[in-house]
Order: sequence, then C-alpha cells, then structure tokens
Amino acid sequence: MKLNRILLSLYLLIWIFLSIDPWYREDWLLENLLVFIALPILIWSDRRFGFSNTSVWMLFIFFVLHGIGAHYTYSEMPWFSTITEFFGFERNHYDRLIHFLYGFLLFLPFYEFFITFQKSKRTTLLFTFLFLVASSGVYEVIEWIATEMTHAQLGMAFLGTQGDEWDAQKDMSCGHLGSLLGLLFWYRKKHL
Repeated sequence: MKLNRILLSLYLLIWIFLSIDPWYREDWLLENLLVFIALPILIWSDRRFGFSNTSVWMLFIFFVLHGIGAHYTYSEMPWFSTITEFFGFERNHYDRLIHFLYGFLLFLPFYEFFITFQKSKRTTLLFTFLFLVASSGVYEVIEWIATEMTHAQLGMAFLGTQGDEWDAQKDMSCGHLGSLLGLLFWYRKKHL
C-alpha cells in the first residue's frame, strides 16, 4: 500500500508538470479523459481488491508514458524524433509504442482486477486478453468520434494518423500484439 501511495503521488507531480504548457491544450484535455476516468477507478479498485507491486509499477509506467504523449501529442513526440531519423521512418511511432504497452503493461493489472470476480486463472487470462483486444478497438472508434466532434486541426493532432490511412488498424494491431505477449508471459508465470 505504501508503494501505491508513493507512486500515485509521484505520478500526480509528473502529471501536474506535464499539464503546464502542453503543445496543444485541447488535445491534452482529450488525451487526459483517460486519466480523469481511469485514475479514480484504479484508486477504488486498489483500495477494494489491492494490486500487486508489479501491477502498480506497470500502471505507473504506462500512465507516465501516456502523460508524456499527451503533453507533446503522440505524433510529435520529440524524444522519438531521433529514433525516427535514425531508422529512416516516415512517421513518429511513439503512439504505436503506447498502444503496444497498453496491451502488455496493463495485462496484469486487468488480470488482477478480473480474478476477483472469476477464480479460474485460465478463464481470467483469456477474458483479460479479449477485454484488452476489444477495448483497443473501442478506443479507436471513440478516438474517431471525438475527432469528428472537434475541429479538423485538433482532430489530426488527436488522431495522429500522420498521413497513414491504416493508422487505426496498425494501432490496434500493436495493442493486440502487446496483449498477446502479456497473455503468453503471464500464462507462463502463473504456471498453468
């Protein structure tokens, strides 16, 4: 519990720092809807069921990386520009990394949450995988709807397609791959 409070406090400090002068304020607000919705649910879940230290670290890493992406926008993440130039990529792939990490890093926290309702480890592992795959697709639809409801310039910053008409499908594929690797990793760890 102490680690949870320490990491939550550290995350809130980082979040406040990243909220200062983001590159696109409206985009930052849209990106942080995830935080505004998820953080209270996570705090409630932790108090009620308790996450392992590993899950708490995974949540912390994911939310910090998400906060950094929201500050700069995923498509303009300057720390990834060097990687983009080094490999000769046509686009900044920070958003794809975060979609992958959504599936991989959040697998264990969701598993620990779902296992409180269903005691079968195998069923819960499968359900966690399917939940992450489905939520990855639902997020892309929500992202598209949010873009349709905003002006075009903000929409492009939020969607971060960077001229790739298959961006949503590739983002979902990254999330699915992360979820699959999470499933395989935790299946072996749970010795099923």
